[in-house]
Amino acid sequence: MSAPDTAVEIIEVGPRDGLQNQDALLTTAAKIELVERAIAAGLRRIEAVSFVHPGRVPQMADAEAVMAGVPRVDGVRYAGLVLNRRGAERAVAAGVDELNAVVVASDTFGGRNQGVTAEESVAMWREIAGVAHSAGVPATVTVAVAFGCPFEGEVPAARVGEVVRRVAGEGPAEIALADTVGVGVPTQVAELAEQSAANAPGTPLRFHFHNTRNTGYANAVAAVQAGVRLLDASLGGIGGCPFAPAATGNIATEDLVYLLQRMGVGTGVDLAAAARAGTWVCGLLGIDPPALLGRAGGFPSASADAR
Repeated sequence: MSAPDTAVEIIEVGPRDGLQNQDALLTTAAKIELVERAIAAGLRRIEAVSFVHPGRVPQMADAEAVMAGVPRVDGVRYAGLVLNRRGAERAVAAGVDELNAVVVASDTFGGRNQGVTAEESVAMWREIAGVAHSAGVPATVTVAVAFGCPFEGEVPAARVGEVVRRVAGEGPAEIALADTVGVGVPTQVAELAEQSAANAPGTPLRFHFHNTRNTGYANAVAAVQAGVRLLDASLGGIGGCPFAPAATGNIATEDLVYLLQRMGVGTGVDLAAAARAGTWVCGLLGIDPPALLGRAGGFPSASADAR
């Protein structure tokens, strides 16, 4: 089945999710340059920072400084990930354009990642939503380990649907379902999209895929075919959750752009510029790029530019 001739918005999460589990700590200036390169490639929604305890995630310790230095460009929106009221208050004070809260579909993962149960994470989301609404800042909510938990195993779709129903009551701007450890397959994407539509009618749905087991791009296609128009991705394919064993990187922005463009789905992203940005950040981190476009190039017209 072919994808519809439409457009998908890619939310660039490299500056946050891409960097949060890297051994190398980039300077504030390098993080700002990564954001600038993302903008130059045509990305317009960027998860730039997270407001978490620096002792837990030292890679994000300079969140306020990054937000103070990123360029303010018409049409570009910056998101900050937050886990509690204090993080939400910091994010609002730092001038983010949207908050992204995280709830969990697994008690064990919630305990390892945030020190809370699934129920407690929903309660924290309610507090975050209250801060956001009072400040007039949109808030999205991401359901972590929606496709499976590294500690508990399979997560039933009905459980995810119930979490979605509960968080929808606070009026999120979007709900994102995250394959945090990269275990999902396309049939799950379709099932979870259906569950979410039933439990949060009218709320835009976003998906966040990791390519740990080489299923991330197939899942992205399944999401588009299910009518989803919002996908997270990371330049270079960097990233992963520091509290989940063997959780490798996000699907790569440049590889996703290539895939969608070849399917006739617009993204507004310059493929060659995205590939160069991915190669650049991986060079700073001292890692081989998980993304392939920087090596292979596009086909046919962008091949020379993307090398």
